[in-house]
Amino acid sequence: MVSSTPHPSRLKYLSLGVLVLQTTSLVLTMRYSRTQKEDGPRYLASSAVVAAEVLKIFTCTFIVFMENKYSLRAMNLLLKEEIVKKPVETMKLAVPAGIYTLQNNLLYVALSNLDAATYQVTYQLKILTTALFSVSMLGKRLGLYQWLSLLSLMAGVTLVQWPTDSTGEQKVLTAGSQVVGVAAVLTACMSSGFAGVYFEKILKETKQSVWVRNIQLGTILNLTSWLLIEKKFLFSTMNRSENMKTSLSNFALQAMGGLVVAVVIKYADNILKGFATSVSIIVSTLISYFVLNDFHPTGQVLEDSGENGSSRVPPSTWVLSIQSDGCMGLILNLKRLI
Repeated sequence: MVSSTPHPSRLKYLSLGVLVLQTTSLVLTMRYSRTQKEDGPRYLASSAVVAAEVLKIFTCTFIVFMENKYSLRAMNLLLKEEIVKKPVETMKLAVPAGIYTLQNNLLYVALSNLDAATYQVTYQLKILTTALFSVSMLGKRLGLYQWLSLLSLMAGVTLVQWPTDSTGEQKVLTAGSQVVGVAAVLTACMSSGFAGVYFEKILKETKQSVWVRNIQLGTILNLTSWLLIEKKFLFSTMNRSENMKTSLSNFALQAMGGLVVAVVIKYADNILKGFATSVSIIVSTLISYFVLNDFHPTGQVLEDSGENGSSRVPPSTWVLSIQSDGCMGLILNLKRLI
């Protein structure tokens, strides 16, 4: 009997394609929504975080509802058993929840002060911080070529971050100081590395569903994010926004991100996830330079950052993640997609 369920390999590459699209769209939409000139105040970054987490909680709850054969009673029993009756397990997520709240708000600050391409490539330093925390917290070992790829990644980031000639024009195009943007994204890289490895450690030590863990994490994230919001401005700033549709799209894309990553981890692996991230870097860079015109490297640096900077990042991510015995199979699978 032939099963109607899609083959896992198809779901794997479909989820990776959606991840590339989601990551690229989120970066460009966040940048656009935060840098548009408006008469009234722009929406608060913290309110965006809350809105995205609420959407994610509802989506994960619906998935749990589906997994329990659309039985409210079975779903309630499961959530009560896994969340209410296990308060210690739930509170373990308070650490990454607090860090993620800080990180999400830092990313809005970074995107308000950096062009999309510079933000996207600089934020890939989270690969370095994640590797370092994985070695120190999980006892993982990286080979020589993987460490060399990290150095290549840092070199690519440095080239893309090179100052521009048109300083005056760039100040008009950006929403604030690039120093603030770089500081925000570097802090986000550190928090991302630690929180990601900490969350991975929790997942490996328990057998709870990824969706249940997302509900736990999202609930605590909402509680911490709510503390950062001036309640009277939560919806008033959104209602006065001239780009309400863009703001809502931003919230939906951000909520979608956590779910897509969960699907990628389920049907693919961290190797292909890193490759998908690299593809999104290239796409964001091209759109930022040719369409948005908010990425202006200098003459020689244009050659270096375009041919050596951004192009160094995908190979670095690839070498960092990939295992030698799986390289040929991965390449053959990717060729089938093309």
